[in-house]
Amino acid sequence: MTQRGRPGVPRLVLAALVLHLVLVQPNHPAALTWQAPLLVPLELPVILLTLMAVRGRLATTLRLAITGTLTLLAVLKTADFAMSAALARGFNPVADLALIEAGLRLLAGTIGPLAAGIAALGAALAAVGIAVALWWATGVWAAVAVPPGLTRAAAGTGALAFAVLATLEIGQALGRWSLPVTPPGAAFTARVGLERIALARETLADLRAFRTAAVQDPYAGVPHLLDGIDRDVLVVFVESYGRTSLDTAFYAERHRATLRRNAAQLERRGLSMVSGLLEAPTRGGQSWLSHATFANGLWIDDQARYGAALASGRETLFHVAGRSGFHTAAVMPQITLDWPESAMMGFETILAADDLGYEGAAFNWVTMPDQFTFTALDRLLRTPETERPVFAQLALGSSHAPWVPVPDLVDWDAIEDGRIFNAMAAGGDPPEEVWRDRDRVRRQYRAAIDYALSTVFSYAARHAEDPPLMIVLGDHQAADFVALDDRAQVPIHVIGPPDLVARVAAWNWTPGLIPDPDTGVIRMDRMRDRLIESFSSAPGIAAPGG
Repeated sequence: MTQRGRPGVPRLVLAALVLHLVLVQPNHPAALTWQAPLLVPLELPVILLTLMAVRGRLATTLRLAITGTLTLLAVLKTADFAMSAALARGFNPVADLALIEAGLRLLAGTIGPLAAGIAALGAALAAVGIAVALWWATGVWAAVAVPPGLTRAAAGTGALAFAVLATLEIGQALGRWSLPVTPPGAAFTARVGLERIALARETLADLRAFRTAAVQDPYAGVPHLLDGIDRDVLVVFVESYGRTSLDTAFYAERHRATLRRNAAQLERRGLSMVSGLLEAPTRGGQSWLSHATFANGLWIDDQARYGAALASGRETLFHVAGRSGFHTAAVMPQITLDWPESAMMGFETILAADDLGYEGAAFNWVTMPDQFTFTALDRLLRTPETERPVFAQLALGSSHAPWVPVPDLVDWDAIEDGRIFNAMAAGGDPPEEVWRDRDRVRRQYRAAIDYALSTVFSYAARHAEDPPLMIVLGDHQAADFVALDDRAQVPIHVIGPPDLVARVAAWNWTPGLIPDPDTGVIRMDRMRDRLIESFSSAPGIAAPGG
């Protein structure tokens, strides 16, 4: 039996304040203002009245339910806040659980394993602390002795009002109506949970439709695909290379100059190039979603769709290339753990970090400079003894956060095992110092993208006498606070001999390395089919476009 007493007013106020702060906790960086604590949580009076109204074992059950529910909502809000800051979207409980491990690895690479471990432990202890505080607060209000009839009537009225509001909020979350429901100056924390329930339903329904689309592939088993290509093909993802490099003054002044200078050099070397703009399925991170979208020809914008695509058996661009006579490969310098899903992606050869022969020092989370990655590509795959042309995906890493330190280009013939980069890896301030200042982070990002682009185009020029066909694109825009641009758009460049680049003329992209800002932006999932359509002679292949 719960013992009723007469808690003092200070204890009641403090307990109500604990509940209030949990209920008004912001779940988006934009909501983190001085006004947030002043919001009126609509659930609070219902919770307090109900706690005072119940007796006995029911009171304990109610306290457990309130403590567990509000702790879970606090965790969901924190996940929402983190995802909004990093990836410009909320947390999807169906699709995003697998990102926790990846996030911890990135955090360890940014601030160090010890600090990351302390941060993870702190987060766990904070969740426990919230639960303990809520259990105490509900106990204080459950101990208030008031006339049962009065509190039960009040609690019933409050619960009815709460149920009506919840019904309206569910309808709004499901898109049944668009009128605002929560009054100005108020907070309805239950909406976070309701939205996640709606999101989970939508995600599961979306996955069912996605699996159907994944098996409807017009090019499955079609022969003579990609037979218009007579040389190596390199699909090069430049980490965090987004449209901000073209349009945001802080970045564009430097990056456009680099693009113009290298376009002129490549043209002098006899290469042709065109550039366009793509809509990426992610912002701020999760590069593998863009890799999969490009390769599968499906819009893969969360982890659930990623898993569904892998399980569908759909042919990727690399499956198609493999059965068309190419030696398919993935060069992934940032892969340092097991990558079992790669077996379903169509790669004959996979070169992860440990396979590339780098003996130099790591650049914090970045395992090796991009220039070494290209050198390893030539040494391990693009050799004179190679009997089949290579069709490879390279996921470069030097422009990945934390962008500290940034290497310099060196003489290609002096790279050897990579120890030439050791002094650069030890230079500059550590990430934990740089990341205290957002302006410094942006300067480092600008320098890292410039290095990555310079490396890619230097490699293209180095091989201009017998050039591969290179498809160079950003995987995603950087996080919003870094990019200063909230569009999920990335540049793409096709570089190679004039006769091959001419085959993509129907795409109406811009000659050179700077796409026209008025160029139509196409979704990244169209690229698999565009490449097949433009470089295949099989009967019945659709005309390029779309």
